[in-house]
Amino acid sequence: MTLIIGCIVVIGCVLGGFVISGGHIHALIHPAEVLTIGGATLGAMIIMSPAKVLKDMAKAMIACLKGTPFNAAMYRDLFKLSYNLLRVARRDGLLALEAHVSNPHESKIFNAFPSISHNHHLMEFIGGGLAPIIDNVTTPDQVKELLEAELHVMHEEHHKPIDVLSKAADALPGFGIVAAVLGIVITMGAINGPVEEIGHKVGAALVGTFLGILASYGFIGPLAARMESAACAEHDFFKTVVVLILSFADDCAPKVAIEKARRGLSSELRPNREELDKLFKEAEAM
Repeated sequence: MTLIIGCIVVIGCVLGGFVISGGHIHALIHPAEVLTIGGATLGAMIIMSPAKVLKDMAKAMIACLKGTPFNAAMYRDLFKLSYNLLRVARRDGLLALEAHVSNPHESKIFNAFPSISHNHHLMEFIGGGLAPIIDNVTTPDQVKELLEAELHVMHEEHHKPIDVLSKAADALPGFGIVAAVLGIVITMGAINGPVEEIGHKVGAALVGTFLGILASYGFIGPLAARMESAACAEHDFFKTVVVLILSFADDCAPKVAIEKARRGLSSELRPNREELDKLFKEAEAM
């Protein structure tokens, strides 16, 4: 929602200032300039990116429109889920926990938290982190190395689309100049024509430069920053999952494990002591 509001503010202020200064909106409407700049930018992204990166970029853009799901409510679901899983392990043993981890979509504990159970990537990460501990084939240090390696790969995959979009934003002013130069070439061909026609063609050429700069600094650059923020939010959430899994590997009590994970959160996401006690009671009542 904030992304849409921001775009409206940018467009509204730019066009509003133009109109207040005596300009006419129709003077900015030049489809040929949009085609030149947009087509060149799209082509450049295709040249510099593998197909997977382009697909990931499209998914990330859609996710930005929806907003990040990794909010305070999802952290609370994660804490309640982790609390119940750790309680099962301490009370009933690892074999009882294995039944939930090996078949998470049939687990009452996982299914009680749709925000987590419907996230396929997150479920794989949790299961992949707990399985070696349950099977007793790794030490806590080895589990940490495995999870950090997976986080590193995730970080790299998230930043490739962002890097491509940032480079496209940097190139947009240049493509705007290309469109302007083409417009000037057309103007030179009509240099003996009426003054009004020459003025119209020069104006169209300048609109190309305007659109390239506006798209770069008003939309594509900020969108890349928004994607970066969303990627960081997801990365932080998975880091919290790592803390919980490592606490389980170290045989921490459920409440101690949640407390360790809670302290690593920002003030916006971190539940206070009263909220944490309420969270524990809700989890125990499930």
